[in-house]
Amino acid sequence: MSYICKKNHRYNPMFSVLPENQGNTGRHKCPGCAFELAMLNKAKGIPASNEDSVLAELPSSQAGEVRHKDAFEAYKMAYQY
Repeated sequence: MSYICKKNHRYNPMFSVLPENQGNTGRHKCPGCAFELAMLNKAKGIPASNEDSVLAELPSSQAGEVRHKDAFEAYKMAYQY
């Protein structure tokens, strides 16, 4: 069952640079939550995933800056910091 993200990061303008995505596992997943997941995993020393299936358990979001944005790109962006 999917749930909806209510965190304020949905409105972070940082995510406006992400490309749009309407397909695959990342469809409608929250890019803010994807970014946070990657930052957490990175801090734990977990290597970045090459598959967007890592986003499967994340909440959905269609609000603010994250609407239709690519959550997997947000995930990968976190590993660049």
